[in-house]
Amino acid sequence: MGLSNLLHRARRKTFARAATMAGWDNLALRRIQRRRDLERIGNRNGGWTVPVAELGSSSICYCVGCGEDISFDLELIRRFGCAVFAFDPTPRAIDYVRTAAGDNSQYHFSPVGLWDQDDTLRFFAPKDPMHVSHSLLNLQKTDTYIRVPVRRLSHLMRDLGHGRLDLLKLDIEGAEYKVIETVLEDRLPIRVLCVEFDEYFNPLDAGATDRVREAIARLIAAGYAMVHCEGNGNYTFVQRG
Repeated sequence: MGLSNLLHRARRKTFARAATMAGWDNLALRRIQRRRDLERIGNRNGGWTVPVAELGSSSICYCVGCGEDISFDLELIRRFGCAVFAFDPTPRAIDYVRTAAGDNSQYHFSPVGLWDQDDTLRFFAPKDPMHVSHSLLNLQKTDTYIRVPVRRLSHLMRDLGHGRLDLLKLDIEGAEYKVIETVLEDRLPIRVLCVEFDEYFNPLDAGATDRVREAIARLIAAGYAMVHCEGNGNYTFVQRG
């Protein structure tokens, strides 16, 4: 990445954080609905800010996109004693999770991705071979890919016997749009939704900002409140009522 791009990212992040501190998200162009129970779970890079009052020992949490950091997943288990179901078809992520999760009986991992249908799709590698995250949308526009199994979220929940989710985390390199569509189409009862909009730093084209705003607008129209954003594409939503 060139120096100009690094400086652009730094300026953008600084401006976004200033707006967030003022209670406003400059990407979604919406006010943040603050809650007093928000706490950060997990480490600095892999953690998420969530409303802890919504979680407990009976909670069912899906963490989609593990990469090589499951500090959030494991801290959910340690903090609340709940079950965590994690999903990632990336070979390096699969190897990492096997080591990091060990024999934790409350951590359940499946090597699949999420999409809007059950299928086998091309999963494109990042430009930097040191990075782990692959993308179904090919956000980094590479030619190298593997083929991986993907599932529609409602089908996955059905097969696992879950009629609801207390938390869904999506860090899936651009596939979040498709998954959000299925959440709304299938009217899935999901209390807390954590989403990383990866086009924030890796836009496919000039329409990236509009896509993020449209996805957020659809969630809010469906009854979600935007309760936290970090100025880097990471958002936390809570279903009202």
